[in-house]
Amino acid sequence: MIRLSIQARQALARLTLPVLVLASFALMLLGKADALLAEKARSALADGLAPIYRMLADPIEHARASWDEVVDLWSMREENARLRAENEQLRRWQSVALALDAENQRLKAALHWIPDPDASFVTARVVADAGGLYAKAVLLSLGPNHGIRKGEIALDDRGLVGRVTEVGSRTARVLLITDLNSRIPVTMESSRARAILVGTNNSRPRLMFWPEGVSPKEGERIVTSAEANAFPANLPVGTVHYAANGVPEVEPIAQLQKLEIVRIFDYGINGLSGSAPIPSPQDKAAPRPKPAPLHITPATH
Repeated sequence: MIRLSIQARQALARLTLPVLVLASFALMLLGKADALLAEKARSALADGLAPIYRMLADPIEHARASWDEVVDLWSMREENARLRAENEQLRRWQSVALALDAENQRLKAALHWIPDPDASFVTARVVADAGGLYAKAVLLSLGPNHGIRKGEIALDDRGLVGRVTEVGSRTARVLLITDLNSRIPVTMESSRARAILVGTNNSRPRLMFWPEGVSPKEGERIVTSAEANAFPANLPVGTVHYAANGVPEVEPIAQLQKLEIVRIFDYGINGLSGSAPIPSPQDKAAPRPKPAPLHITPATH
């Protein structure tokens, strides 16, 4: 074994870095001078390392798959526990709903209840968010002889959208419940107290003029009232949320920001004017067919 002196080892240590730098520059110059040779060298190196990569990739892939299975099993346990709790809650609500439905049927039979006639409706597509005289209104595209009249009620698949204010031969304009000119008689579902829903040109209309001694509750459902013969009763409108300044506002159930399809219902009411609408050529069209009853199911917030 060759033993080097301390001076020799120090000299070699000082030469290591310059030699590596010179070798790097030589390899760079060689790669620039002969690109084909450098490419062959890289390919040969990659071919030589490929089996090693494959040998290392399989255990790593198995380990990753095993870890993903463990994570999925853990999350599945949490998901199953949540679903069991929700199913139990739904069973309790089903029992309550069945009992209430049976009681409701008995009361209707005792009172000889006459149900309201089913409302007919026409489905229309929203083609523009054009307010015209109003800040919050949408324009609907209709077919000829649609039979729609002013004052009819517009709903989406969740709840109340607004009211028809203008009718043309192939279009109709709907005033949204958020418009500043909108005034809707409503009922607070928990207390059954009456109030007026006033548009603010913002995303949430405001509750006003409720009876003394009653206050809207946070999260309370708001439905329409039949006061003034303007709207049918119990159409879902939204839920109460208090603003930062303490004013009760209503978060609409209808997706007013993403309206695409709207249904115009004819409930046979005369509206706030108290008189029947002036006949128009569209009103002389054949009456609309009455389809199967539509049940509006409010969204859960």
